[in-house]
Amino acid sequence: MVRNNNAIIAARKQMIQIHTLESWCNQQLQPENFSDYCPNGIQVEGSREIQRLASGVTACQALLDAAIEWGADAILVHHGYFWKGEAQPLTGIKGNRIRTLMKNDMTLFAYHLPLDAHPQFGNNVQLGKRLQLRNAAAIDSSDGLLWSAEFQHPVTPAQLSEIITQALERKPLHITAAKLQIQRIGWCTGGAQHYIDLAADLGLDAFISGEISESTVHTARERNIHYYAAGHHASERYGVQALGDAIASEFGISHRYIEIDNPA
Repeated sequence: MVRNNNAIIAARKQMIQIHTLESWCNQQLQPENFSDYCPNGIQVEGSREIQRLASGVTACQALLDAAIEWGADAILVHHGYFWKGEAQPLTGIKGNRIRTLMKNDMTLFAYHLPLDAHPQFGNNVQLGKRLQLRNAAAIDSSDGLLWSAEFQHPVTPAQLSEIITQALERKPLHITAAKLQIQRIGWCTGGAQHYIDLAADLGLDAFISGEISESTVHTARERNIHYYAAGHHASERYGVQALGDAIASEFGISHRYIEIDNPA
């Protein structure tokens, strides 16, 4: 069957060059303003124009395989490769992942801290929306990574735990404090448990992050601040979805978020 010219033109309008997409993402997220643990932008370069963009939290093998099955030309993630301190050789699972991308001529885009902090697409602002927190804003002294808000009416610690459970479909680990009500709350997604000290300095009643460390328990108890470990993966599912949807809207390409379960 021969396609008509209008259909061919329409299809061409729904494709984008990889470096055009990277330039747009860099303009939006401004990665040059962050001292990050990995490179932001294109991490593995393919040559295919992008018509289908898959997104996910982490560029694990399962995400790559699912993206290939869907027919993606490129993948957008929050957790990519080439982290500071990791072994450099492309061997083992790292070699398998890179080989999969290159054999399929797929481009991998990754944005880490810039995607956490972004005021529109970021993991933190998106988590605040999921929790239905009003007047959410970044704390100036945290480079946009620690956010805070106030509940219109105070909630109990148990009620906050239920709010998080409903929003993220995952029950958080709650380290209790002596406070009976929570009104001012702070959060930073992912492995940001160290921000609990700044949250306590600001007089917040509760703090949410993704991960927890052994020392976080004692800090929460001794500084009288409720702490909720909501899950690294669970708390960072929404930024990459928001960015992928914005890309699809801006350039008229297809976007699909692919959920790969991770209980951590």
